[in-house]
Amino acid sequence: MNNKNGRLGPMDSGLAALLGAAVGSAATLGAAIVNGRSQARSQHAQWSRQRRRDAYAGYLSALHDRDIAMDAVLDALRSDEPALADVDEKIGRFITLAREVHRAGEVVILEGPAPLAEVAELVTNASSDLSHVMRRMAEHAHAGNTTHKAEDTALAAERERTLYQAVKDFRNAARSIISNTN
Repeated sequence: MNNKNGRLGPMDSGLAALLGAAVGSAATLGAAIVNGRSQARSQHAQWSRQRRRDAYAGYLSALHDRDIAMDAVLDALRSDEPALADVDEKIGRFITLAREVHRAGEVVILEGPAPLAEVAELVTNASSDLSHVMRRMAEHAHAGNTTHKAEDTALAAERERTLYQAVKDFRNAARSIISNTN
């Protein structure tokens, strides 16, 4: 309280100092909480971005390995006289790698976002279309039927271009999503 002179007494000065310190501490604590939450959100966003980047890179890597195996099958089937045991072995490797692509694609779907999953679906469809041609070429090779070889080879080349474009579209969409979350 104020004394006769209008000044704060020793007890009042101590109380004012204590209140000032309490208000200052509360303000500092509040700022620390806000800063901590902001930092936590930033770290979570970075963690999420990294998980997506890893999922997208894993998918593209699996696609690359599978496509190399598919190219090997198609090259073997384009031969005038394909070695059927070699073709079958290469098809087995392709099937194994196609399963890896499927697994990696599931992670992309989980990590999202939904528009990227839709682009990945286009890759799946283009891949499936090429796989059907490859399977038909293998069946014809096993049957010794060369009637449709030129037609199938041309169709496979067309489907390869479509698949390449779908993978390129996925890569661009993934890059866009990652850069927009930075």
